[in-house]
Amino acid sequence: MQKLLTATVLTAILASAATAQEIRKFNIGILGGENAQDRLTSNECLRVRIEAELGVPVKLFTPADYDGVIQGLLGGTLDYAWLGASGYAKIYLTDPEAVEVRLTKQNVDGSTGYYSIGFTRRDTGITSMEDARGKVFAFADPNSTSGYLVPGAELAAEYGNLKSYFGEVKMSGGHEQTIVGVANGDFDAGVSWADGLGNWEDGYNSGAFRKAADAGLVDMSNLVEIWRSALIPEGPMVLRKALPQDVKDKVTRLTADLWETDPECAYSVAAGEARDFVPVKHSDYDGIIAARKMQEGT
Repeated sequence: MQKLLTATVLTAILASAATAQEIRKFNIGILGGENAQDRLTSNECLRVRIEAELGVPVKLFTPADYDGVIQGLLGGTLDYAWLGASGYAKIYLTDPEAVEVRLTKQNVDGSTGYYSIGFTRRDTGITSMEDARGKVFAFADPNSTSGYLVPGAELAAEYGNLKSYFGEVKMSGGHEQTIVGVANGDFDAGVSWADGLGNWEDGYNSGAFRKAADAGLVDMSNLVEIWRSALIPEGPMVLRKALPQDVKDKVTRLTADLWETDPECAYSVAAGEARDFVPVKHSDYDGIIAARKMQEGT
């Protein structure tokens, strides 16, 4: 009887463990930076492919700001997202066990970094950050790496308190909003991101400028670059750590192979031309984590 009872309990435990390894849905978070419909359209092909691979419903979520994705991953309501390095740093500093880094974008030259690009309209007469003093300047989002953390730190080191240096500092809400806002004259200058490769007139090879140019939102010939940050590590594609291992491996493999299996989809997801999606490590973000920790005073 004791053996039978033990066997029954063991069977129940194993059945419970098996059930725990199953998922019934999979949710992908898409960072802000462009309007929600464009974000959905750009990532629909990836959603379809992951849904076919996992055999469960897959949904895209487009929170209004970066923090919506960050909180979704921390709270377990989102399973997968491509974060900026600063967003990843915030998650790691809040809960080191929430997500794990898997992949990042590799540029056409083999690098895995990008730049925060300071820019203005061609007709403003502003040709440098010195000329932008006293002007209305736009950052993207407090949780954006290239839209706030890195340029904010570098510019403050050079020019001091930015609220005093610029006439007014604004958060536009995202990279697309900054680009369109500068183009429309709502801001005198601002920062957004690009790989810095290729031609300015195309919006470079990949990044927010390329995305805006491809969508016909701006004519890049009407804008000029006035500043460039140091190279920033490309943000990681992360998966919720608690997911079953086979789910994490399937999604990682599918994304890593995307440039070979569906280059048009890969172009859409990557916001332009790139070479591949390649493995990345937590240690690649040590510098950004340290900067974020210093910024938050923790």
